[in-house]
Amino acid sequence: MARWEITNPQRLELDGEVGDLDVWLASGKLHVVGTDGPARIEVTKVGTKGVDVELEGGRLSVRHRMPTSWWQKLGPFWWFGSGRRRYLAHITVAIPPTAQGSLTLISGSVVASGLRRGATVNVTSGSITLMGLAGAVTAKTVSGSIQAMGVSGDLTMSTISGEISLAESSAERVQARTISGAVTCDLDNPLAHEVRLDTTSGEITVRIPTDADLDVRLGATSGRVTSAFPQVRASGLPGLQAASGRIGSGSGTLNAHAISGSVSLLARDLSS
Repeated sequence: MARWEITNPQRLELDGEVGDLDVWLASGKLHVVGTDGPARIEVTKVGTKGVDVELEGGRLSVRHRMPTSWWQKLGPFWWFGSGRRRYLAHITVAIPPTAQGSLTLISGSVVASGLRRGATVNVTSGSITLMGLAGAVTAKTVSGSIQAMGVSGDLTMSTISGEISLAESSAERVQARTISGAVTCDLDNPLAHEVRLDTTSGEITVRIPTDADLDVRLGATSGRVTSAFPQVRASGLPGLQAASGRIGSGSGTLNAHAISGSVSLLARDLSS
Protein backbone atom coordinates (compact mmCIF):
# COMPACT_ATOMS: atom_id res chain seq x y z
CA MET A 1 0.00 0.00 0.00
CA ALA A 2 1.20 3.50 -0.85
CA ARG A 3 -0.20 6.66 0.75
CA TRP A 4 0.30 10.39 0.26
CA GLU A 5 -1.16 13.42 1.98
CA ILE A 6 -1.13 16.31 -0.47
CA THR A 7 -1.15 19.74 1.12
CA ASN A 8 0.41 21.80 -1.68
CA PRO A 9 0.37 21.74 -5.50
CA GLN A 10 2.44 18.85 -6.84
CA ARG A 11 2.61 16.01 -9.36
CA LEU A 12 2.73 12.30 -8.49
CA GLU A 13 3.69 9.41 -10.77
CA LEU A 14 2.38 6.15 -9.36
CA ASP A 15 4.06 2.76 -9.53
CA GLY A 16 1.67 -0.16 -9.92
CA GLU A 17 -1.41 -1.04 -11.91
CA VAL A 18 -4.63 0.93 -11.54
CA GLY A 19 -7.89 -0.84 -12.34
CA ASP A 20 -10.31 1.25 -10.30
CA LEU A 21 -10.42 4.94 -9.41
CA ASP A 22 -12.46 6.27 -6.49
CA VAL A 23 -12.60 10.06 -6.07
CA TRP A 24 -14.55 11.97 -3.43
CA LEU A 25 -14.00 15.70 -3.26
CA ALA A 26 -15.95 18.40 -1.48
CA SER A 27 -15.20 21.31 -3.78
CA GLY A 28 -13.11 22.12 -6.82
CA LYS A 29 -12.37 20.90 -10.33
CA LEU A 30 -11.70 17.30 -11.32
CA HIS A 31 -10.39 16.08 -14.67
CA VAL A 32 -9.99 12.34 -15.19
CA VAL A 33 -8.46 11.08 -18.43
CA GLY A 34 -7.83 7.56 -19.65
CA THR A 35 -4.42 7.42 -21.33
CA ASP A 36 -1.41 5.16 -21.79
CA GLY A 37 1.55 5.25 -19.47
CA PRO A 38 1.83 5.14 -15.68
CA ALA A 39 -0.98 6.55 -13.57
CA ARG A 40 -0.31 10.08 -12.38
CA ILE A 41 -1.94 12.83 -10.39
CA GLU A 42 -1.43 16.55 -10.76
CA VAL A 43 -2.75 18.90 -8.07
CA THR A 44 -2.69 22.54 -9.12
CA LYS A 45 -4.69 23.95 -6.21
CA VAL A 46 -5.50 22.59 -2.76
CA GLY A 47 -7.16 23.95 0.37
CA THR A 48 -5.80 23.87 3.88
CA LYS A 49 -7.26 20.45 4.65
CA GLY A 50 -5.32 18.71 1.89
CA VAL A 51 -6.18 15.58 -0.09
CA ASP A 52 -5.42 11.95 0.76
CA VAL A 53 -4.19 9.62 -2.01
CA GLU A 54 -3.96 5.86 -1.57
CA LEU A 55 -3.04 3.06 -3.98
CA GLU A 56 -3.68 -0.52 -2.90
CA GLY A 57 -4.43 -3.66 -4.89
CA GLY A 58 -5.07 -1.77 -8.12
CA ARG A 59 -7.51 0.65 -6.48
CA LEU A 60 -6.58 4.33 -6.50
CA SER A 61 -8.38 6.54 -3.99
CA VAL A 62 -8.32 10.35 -3.98
CA ARG A 63 -10.35 11.90 -1.19
CA HIS A 64 -10.96 14.83 1.04
CA ARG A 65 -10.79 13.67 4.64
CA MET A 66 -14.21 14.72 5.84
CA PRO A 67 -16.64 13.07 8.30
CA THR A 68 -19.81 11.77 6.70
CA SER A 69 -21.90 13.82 9.15
CA TRP A 70 -20.05 17.09 8.45
CA TRP A 71 -23.09 18.90 7.02
CA GLN A 72 -25.39 18.02 9.91
CA LYS A 73 -22.80 19.01 12.50
CA LEU A 74 -21.49 22.21 10.97
CA GLY A 75 -24.38 23.44 8.85
CA PRO A 76 -24.55 25.15 5.45
CA PHE A 77 -23.28 28.54 6.65
CA TRP A 78 -19.93 26.98 7.57
CA TRP A 79 -19.68 25.50 4.08
CA PHE A 80 -20.35 28.72 2.22
CA GLY A 81 -18.00 30.57 4.57
CA SER A 82 -14.69 28.93 5.42
CA GLY A 83 -15.59 25.33 4.52
CA ARG A 84 -15.42 25.71 0.75
CA ARG A 85 -11.93 27.25 0.95
CA ARG A 86 -10.61 24.64 3.32
CA TYR A 87 -11.92 21.68 1.31
CA LEU A 88 -10.86 22.75 -2.17
CA ALA A 89 -8.91 20.88 -4.85
CA HIS A 90 -8.14 21.24 -8.54
CA ILE A 91 -6.94 17.82 -9.65
CA THR A 92 -6.11 15.99 -12.88
CA VAL A 93 -5.88 12.20 -12.72
CA ALA A 94 -4.47 10.14 -15.60
CA ILE A 95 -5.21 6.41 -15.49
CA PRO A 96 -5.25 3.54 -18.01
CA PRO A 97 -8.25 3.58 -20.39
CA THR A 98 -9.23 0.14 -19.06
CA ALA A 99 -9.75 1.47 -15.51
CA GLN A 100 -13.22 2.14 -14.12
CA GLY A 101 -14.04 5.40 -12.36
CA SER A 102 -16.30 6.38 -9.49
CA LEU A 103 -16.21 10.18 -9.23
CA THR A 104 -18.06 12.24 -6.63
CA LEU A 105 -17.90 16.00 -6.19
CA ILE A 106 -20.14 18.08 -3.94
CA SER A 107 -19.53 21.47 -5.59
CA GLY A 108 -17.61 22.16 -8.80
CA SER A 109 -17.03 20.59 -12.19
CA VAL A 110 -16.02 17.14 -13.44
CA VAL A 111 -14.55 16.27 -16.84
CA ALA A 112 -14.08 12.58 -17.64
CA SER A 113 -12.60 11.36 -20.90
CA GLY A 114 -11.12 8.24 -22.50
CA LEU A 115 -12.35 5.61 -20.03
CA ARG A 116 -13.45 2.51 -21.92
CA ARG A 117 -14.88 0.33 -19.12
CA GLY A 118 -17.42 2.70 -17.67
CA ALA A 119 -17.70 5.47 -15.10
CA THR A 120 -20.09 6.79 -12.47
CA VAL A 121 -20.11 10.56 -11.92
CA ASN A 122 -22.09 12.32 -9.19
CA VAL A 123 -22.09 16.09 -8.64
CA THR A 124 -24.39 17.89 -6.23
CA SER A 125 -23.90 21.41 -7.57
CA GLY A 126 -21.92 21.86 -10.76
CA SER A 127 -21.33 20.63 -14.29
CA ILE A 128 -20.39 17.25 -15.77
CA THR A 129 -18.62 16.76 -19.11
CA LEU A 130 -18.15 13.28 -20.61
CA MET A 131 -15.98 12.67 -23.67
CA GLY A 132 -15.13 9.43 -25.44
CA LEU A 133 -16.37 7.10 -22.71
CA ALA A 134 -17.56 3.53 -23.19
CA GLY A 135 -19.13 0.79 -21.10
CA ALA A 136 -21.77 1.54 -18.48
CA VAL A 137 -21.72 5.32 -17.89
CA THR A 138 -23.90 7.11 -15.33
CA ALA A 139 -23.91 10.87 -14.70
CA LYS A 140 -26.08 12.60 -12.09
CA THR A 141 -26.22 16.16 -10.81
CA VAL A 142 -28.75 17.99 -8.69
CA SER A 143 -28.06 21.49 -10.02
CA GLY A 144 -25.97 21.84 -13.15
CA SER A 145 -25.56 20.76 -16.74
CA ILE A 146 -24.46 17.45 -18.26
CA GLN A 147 -22.67 17.37 -21.62
CA ALA A 148 -21.67 14.13 -23.31
CA MET A 149 -19.77 13.75 -26.58
CA GLY A 150 -18.68 10.60 -28.37
CA VAL A 151 -20.04 8.29 -25.66
CA SER A 152 -20.81 4.67 -26.53
CA GLY A 153 -22.21 1.72 -24.61
CA ASP A 154 -24.91 2.27 -21.99
CA LEU A 155 -25.47 5.91 -20.96
CA THR A 156 -27.71 7.21 -18.17
CA MET A 157 -27.93 10.95 -17.35
CA SER A 158 -30.15 12.77 -14.88
CA THR A 159 -30.38 16.22 -13.34
CA ILE A 160 -32.90 18.06 -11.20
CA SER A 161 -32.17 21.55 -12.55
CA GLY A 162 -30.00 21.85 -15.62
CA GLU A 163 -29.67 21.03 -19.29
CA ILE A 164 -28.58 17.70 -20.77
CA SER A 165 -26.89 17.50 -24.16
CA LEU A 166 -25.56 14.50 -26.05
CA ALA A 167 -23.62 14.79 -29.32
CA GLU A 168 -21.92 12.32 -31.68
CA SER A 169 -23.29 9.44 -29.64
CA SER A 170 -22.85 5.83 -30.70
CA ALA A 171 -24.47 4.54 -27.50
CA GLU A 172 -26.78 1.56 -27.81
CA ARG A 173 -28.85 2.59 -24.82
CA VAL A 174 -29.53 6.18 -23.69
CA GLN A 175 -31.61 7.45 -20.81
CA ALA A 176 -31.80 11.19 -20.06
CA ARG A 177 -34.05 12.71 -17.45
CA THR A 178 -34.30 16.28 -16.14
CA ILE A 179 -36.91 17.99 -14.00
CA SER A 180 -36.18 21.55 -15.14
CA GLY A 181 -34.09 21.93 -18.27
CA ALA A 182 -33.82 21.08 -21.93
CA VAL A 183 -32.66 17.77 -23.40
CA THR A 184 -30.73 17.76 -26.69
CA CYS A 185 -29.76 14.38 -28.11
CA ASP A 186 -27.82 13.75 -31.33
CA LEU A 187 -27.50 10.03 -32.11
CA ASP A 188 -24.99 8.64 -34.59
CA ASN A 189 -25.73 4.97 -34.03
CA PRO A 190 -28.48 3.59 -36.31
CA LEU A 191 -28.46 0.43 -34.17
CA ALA A 192 -29.37 2.18 -30.91
CA HIS A 193 -31.98 -0.10 -29.37
CA GLU A 194 -33.31 1.89 -26.40
CA VAL A 195 -33.53 5.67 -26.12
CA ARG A 196 -35.66 7.33 -23.43
CA LEU A 197 -35.76 11.12 -22.95
CA ASP A 198 -37.91 12.86 -20.33
CA THR A 199 -38.27 16.37 -18.96
CA THR A 200 -40.86 17.94 -16.71
CA SER A 201 -40.21 21.55 -17.75
CA GLY A 202 -38.14 22.06 -20.88
CA GLU A 203 -37.81 21.21 -24.54
CA ILE A 204 -36.59 17.95 -26.06
CA THR A 205 -34.74 17.91 -29.37
CA VAL A 206 -33.52 14.58 -30.74
CA ARG A 207 -31.80 13.88 -34.05
CA ILE A 208 -31.44 10.34 -35.37
CA PRO A 209 -29.95 8.83 -38.56
CA THR A 210 -32.29 8.38 -41.48
CA ASP A 211 -31.37 4.68 -41.57
CA ALA A 212 -32.29 4.09 -37.91
CA ASP A 213 -34.49 1.16 -36.89
CA LEU A 214 -36.73 2.56 -34.18
CA ASP A 215 -40.28 2.36 -32.93
CA VAL A 216 -40.91 6.01 -32.03
CA ARG A 217 -43.30 7.51 -29.49
CA LEU A 218 -43.27 11.27 -28.81
CA GLY A 219 -45.51 13.22 -26.47
CA ALA A 220 -45.98 16.63 -24.85
CA THR A 221 -48.63 17.48 -22.31
CA SER A 222 -48.24 21.23 -22.89
CA GLY A 223 -46.25 21.96 -26.02
CA ARG A 224 -45.84 21.05 -29.69
CA VAL A 225 -44.64 17.76 -31.15
CA THR A 226 -42.94 17.85 -34.56
CA SER A 227 -41.27 15.15 -36.66
CA ALA A 228 -39.05 15.28 -39.74
CA PHE A 229 -39.92 11.64 -40.51
CA PRO A 230 -43.14 11.04 -42.46
CA GLN A 231 -43.39 7.62 -40.81
CA VAL A 232 -43.84 9.31 -37.41
CA ARG A 233 -47.24 10.98 -37.57
CA ALA A 234 -49.46 12.80 -35.10
CA SER A 235 -51.70 10.42 -33.18
CA GLY A 236 -54.39 13.01 -32.39
CA LEU A 237 -55.01 12.01 -28.80
CA PRO A 238 -57.26 14.52 -26.96
CA GLY A 239 -55.44 16.75 -24.48
CA LEU A 240 -52.01 15.53 -25.59
CA GLN A 241 -49.72 16.42 -28.46
CA ALA A 242 -48.29 13.09 -29.61
CA ALA A 243 -46.73 11.35 -32.59
CA SER A 244 -45.76 7.76 -33.19
CA GLY A 245 -44.54 5.50 -35.95
CA ARG A 246 -41.93 3.03 -37.09
CA ILE A 247 -38.65 3.94 -38.78
CA GLY A 248 -36.98 1.07 -40.59
CA SER A 249 -37.63 -2.30 -38.97
CA GLY A 250 -38.42 -0.77 -35.58
CA SER A 251 -36.06 -3.13 -33.76
CA GLY A 252 -35.28 -0.45 -31.14
CA THR A 253 -37.35 2.10 -29.27
CA LEU A 254 -37.30 5.88 -28.92
CA ASN A 255 -39.52 7.45 -26.30
CA ALA A 256 -39.44 11.21 -25.68
CA HIS A 257 -41.91 13.02 -23.43
CA ALA A 258 -42.15 16.54 -22.02
CA ILE A 259 -44.72 17.73 -19.50
CA SER A 260 -44.26 21.43 -20.25
CA GLY A 261 -42.29 22.01 -23.44
CA SER A 262 -42.02 20.98 -27.07
CA VAL A 263 -40.63 17.75 -28.53
CA SER A 264 -38.84 17.80 -31.90
CA LEU A 265 -37.58 14.81 -33.89
CA LEU A 266 -34.97 15.71 -36.52
CA ALA A 267 -33.33 13.61 -39.24
CA ARG A 268 -29.57 13.18 -39.49
CA ASP A 269 -28.60 12.88 -43.15
CA LEU A 270 -26.23 9.96 -43.80
CA SER A 271 -23.80 12.36 -45.48
CA SER A 272 -23.55 14.64 -42.39
